[in-house]
Amino acid sequence: MAKLIHLKSCMEPGRLEAGCDEAGRGPLAGPVYAAAVILPEGFSHPLLNDSKQMNEANRDKLREIIEKEAVAWAVEAVSPAEIDSLNILWASVTGMQRAVKALKVRPDFLLIDGNRFRPFDGFAYTTVVHGDATYASIAAASVLAKTYRDEFMRRIAAEYPQYGWDHNFGYPTADHLEAVKKYGLTPWHRLSFHPKALEPTLF
Repeated sequence: MAKLIHLKSCMEPGRLEAGCDEAGRGPLAGPVYAAAVILPEGFSHPLLNDSKQMNEANRDKLREIIEKEAVAWAVEAVSPAEIDSLNILWASVTGMQRAVKALKVRPDFLLIDGNRFRPFDGFAYTTVVHGDATYASIAAASVLAKTYRDEFMRRIAAEYPQYGWDHNFGYPTADHLEAVKKYGLTPWHRLSFHPKALEPTLF
């Protein structure tokens, strides 16, 4: 029997809440993507869940539904150079802030996945550990961030096919690490990420 998913539709009824999440904190290569989503009151969908718990087909299906039915949504990327400058935590926060700023409707409150954020532009917010498995709006943001990032990594994989980004999406898989050892780093690699398997030859 399939596990039932119980996501909360909101934290406070009647308040315009934007859920925020990111995708791509762990990879060695590529941007981190962040999304902000305001769902209509009472929105639910049986497939919606933390994007990491969904298969690709369901994520793609939900992306279309979210983009069509959301009150507002936005997706933003933070480059590898910015990640190296800010560190991955604050690069992720910067991405979520950019996504909130890009919303065509200003939310009353932000629901942030994780446990760290920074005040900005007068937005009230709360952080929620495992928020993408708790609130529908954060789960929706996780779906958009994940699908947009995967799409981008497939696109740049065509430019650098030897790294396998069309299937490892920049994560430190064995084939990706071997490719880095053989071909070196690309402009899409995060120089601040030093996996043990690549030390001391490349870092």
